[in-house]
Amino acid sequence: MLTQPERIIFTLVVILSLFLTFKAARRILFIIKRGHGKPDWKVIRQRILITPIRLISFQPLFRFRRIPSFFHAMVGWGFLYFIIVNIQDLLQAFIPNYQFHSRTTIGDLYSLGSDFFSIAILIGMAALIFRRFILRPATLSARSDVLLHPKARTGIMRDSAIVGMFVIFHVGSRFIGESFKLVQQGPDPWQPFASVLSNLWHDWDPVALTIGEHIAFWVSIGLILAFLPYFLFSKHIHIFFAPINFLIKPTRKSIGELSRLNFSDESLETFGVSHLEDLRWEQLVDSYACIMCFRCQQVCPAYNTGKVLSPAALEINKRYFLNYFGKNIAKGDSSPQPLVEFAISPEAIWACTACGACIDICPVNNEPMRDILDIRRALVLNENAFPQQFQATFRGMERNVNPWNIPPSERLKWAEGLVVPTIDQNSTPDILWWVGCAPATDSRAQKVARSFATILNKAQVNFAVLGKNEQCTGDSARRAGNEYLFNEMATANVDILNTVAPKRIVTTCPHCLHTLKNEYPAFGGNYDIIHHTQLIHELISSGKLELTAQFKAAKYSRLTYHDPCYLSRHNHILDAPRKDLDLLGLPLTELPRHRLKSFCCGAGGAQMWKEEEHGWERINMNRFKEAESIGADILAVGCPFCMIMLTDARKAADSDMQVLDIAELVASQLE
Repeated sequence: MLTQPERIIFTLVVILSLFLTFKAARRILFIIKRGHGKPDWKVIRQRILITPIRLISFQPLFRFRRIPSFFHAMVGWGFLYFIIVNIQDLLQAFIPNYQFHSRTTIGDLYSLGSDFFSIAILIGMAALIFRRFILRPATLSARSDVLLHPKARTGIMRDSAIVGMFVIFHVGSRFIGESFKLVQQGPDPWQPFASVLSNLWHDWDPVALTIGEHIAFWVSIGLILAFLPYFLFSKHIHIFFAPINFLIKPTRKSIGELSRLNFSDESLETFGVSHLEDLRWEQLVDSYACIMCFRCQQVCPAYNTGKVLSPAALEINKRYFLNYFGKNIAKGDSSPQPLVEFAISPEAIWACTACGACIDICPVNNEPMRDILDIRRALVLNENAFPQQFQATFRGMERNVNPWNIPPSERLKWAEGLVVPTIDQNSTPDILWWVGCAPATDSRAQKVARSFATILNKAQVNFAVLGKNEQCTGDSARRAGNEYLFNEMATANVDILNTVAPKRIVTTCPHCLHTLKNEYPAFGGNYDIIHHTQLIHELISSGKLELTAQFKAAKYSRLTYHDPCYLSRHNHILDAPRKDLDLLGLPLTELPRHRLKSFCCGAGGAQMWKEEEHGWERINMNRFKEAESIGADILAVGCPFCMIMLTDARKAADSDMQVLDIAELVASQLE
């Protein structure tokens, strides 16, 4: 128990600490309020149960770096318990004769928990300190060619050192203080570790032990009070903002769903995001929630092939900028610099494939890809600044409603010799097949379309296509930042589809699927959309399609499958393609990076229409080499963009491995 002078001093220190913490918290609140939009508090009701489970289990961490994540979880679990421990210590210090440690079952279990978690925290933090400062893996920082705030490169290490020492001294001093008590009270079987440590102090004078108890209390609790104001400026504020992200982040149909811009609002002079205050409120929260763990960077296809894009650096730069200029931004002042000068370079902006890997892997629910696409909108719409190769793409979509710039009159040439009815010929189909631009125009993708048409006819599916009335969904325009062009194309497509009123739409392109399913509802288009691999599985399962018992091409012995980003991460269609492949009679060997952790082909984010930014390797070559490394004969895909990119990689590698769409494989096996 504290003496009266100690209580007075401690009370004054608490008041000072809380005052400084309040000032910092108030500034953060006003910064976040500068962001556009407002939280939808109703979503809390849907997440109130799952959020604590995710936080307590540390489940998002364990998807990656499992050993370090386990040590991190040890520290996290320990500190969750230490909330109770610190409260009890304060009550014991200020309330005379308060004895939570009395010999009751609850008291004994509490003592066992505090003893066990003290050791768990100390071991976990020691391991993390050893990893960061001794092993120093390259994955915990960004390359020197990446735009990263100069103070962040040392600041992250400084924060880690401060927090590491805070944890060691806070928990360690409290643990030692308990051992001082046990010297006078006798060993406690419910505190085995502290009891062992108490053997070191048996020869100490009782007065020295009492002084030691008081010093241990002041170090342990005093460090918390000293740490609180600093905590709000450090990367470890994610402890507070991660739960906020889980609880009130806006609900999205897909991680790639973007908001619709209101071009009819005459009060808007600019569009997209140029400055920090142009971001939405949740994008500002992201900068505070960021752990600075660089997991997103580690899975980024651009960074992994030598480009200067680091999603982690983007969030970290936002955070450091707010630390230095947040006071003025909180007051309502404009940012002194645009995002492209301090947060992310133009080259990095155009290197993003919009694959969603950064969002999927983030343990605190951050969305750096969304920032990048919003910045692209501003560059295109406000400054007319974009890669010149997009000129032809945009022109093709404006003139002939497809990026290949093929006239609509030629859109059905791929179907010559096949039975492919148009909606004019079959006005009430069970399935409307949205063919997509690539299958309708690219010579390699046309083979996939012909195979799928064969499958539909073999299964006697009542289907139709839009024919010359079909146009690009606008996905590439939106990912390239040309939101106005996308708005025009989406509006026109929704008018056509609402007139047709399809019962169900199938598409062989995951990008078309994503846009029709997740983006068009904002334009009044709500449809039942499936991928062709899903329909194929339905047809086989219902007995409408029968496959031969053995794979016809005997020279092939091993099959692997590349998960398209917009099929796997963006729309979680993972099993249907594999179920189709299982029926072919060839063993499926998974790629090291598969399912939600699949690696991009390099075409997404409108990269299909431009040369890759400078790097040491092309993304499609990186992915193709991975397929070659497992000895596969066939690389199966389910996306025309992936087909084109990986076929190009196959040619460049002069490889015998075949790149085939699942529809082609299934069509080759039809009875």
